[in-house]
Amino acid sequence: MLKLHFAPNSRAVRTLWLLEELGLPYELNMMAFHPKDLKSDEHRARHPLGRIPVLEDDGVIIWESGAIAEYILERHKNGGLKPAVDAPEFPAYLQWFHYCEGMVMPPVNTIVVHTLLLPEDRRDATVLGQAQRLLTRSLAPVDQALAGKEYLIGAFSAADTMLGHAAVMSNRLGCVPDEMTNLKAYTARLEARPAFLKADSFG
Repeated sequence: MLKLHFAPNSRAVRTLWLLEELGLPYELNMMAFHPKDLKSDEHRARHPLGRIPVLEDDGVIIWESGAIAEYILERHKNGGLKPAVDAPEFPAYLQWFHYCEGMVMPPVNTIVVHTLLLPEDRRDATVLGQAQRLLTRSLAPVDQALAGKEYLIGAFSAADTMLGHAAVMSNRLGCVPDEMTNLKAYTARLEARPAFLKADSFG
């Protein structure tokens, strides 16, 4: 059985969401988002930097949330959430799947560091403001791409568990302006999905 090493309020939520969308059985190892768990010798044996998510599958250990998603889809996809390579939607699927970590999550990380993780005396308002503006700009193409669509490539896909999770986080951080009506409606649709609600309830 798949085993997911998980901590709340992290990228591990998107992995759990994907597992729930696919209806795959899994075991969940709940960890605290704290060095006592993540930097423990036990967890560093799974991930050398002490990060999550980490997926175990019959002796295989794999980390990086995008790599985990691709692994699950290729080995356990249960018939869905990724278009065929020759499908017209495949190029857009690849683009939005990787846009998440390439463009959206770097400023999200900076915002989280300068609003939640650093003590107040070490937070930098200039750096924070730059990251917030960059995040909003990076979301503009997503808002445009969602015009007339419920999901990124039309039908729901694993691109939505990747980029959609980042969009939900961005909205919760206050970086999706009201004029991005497509993106606002999109995040609301995602947050109403039963599999998202299940995954989000853990973190």
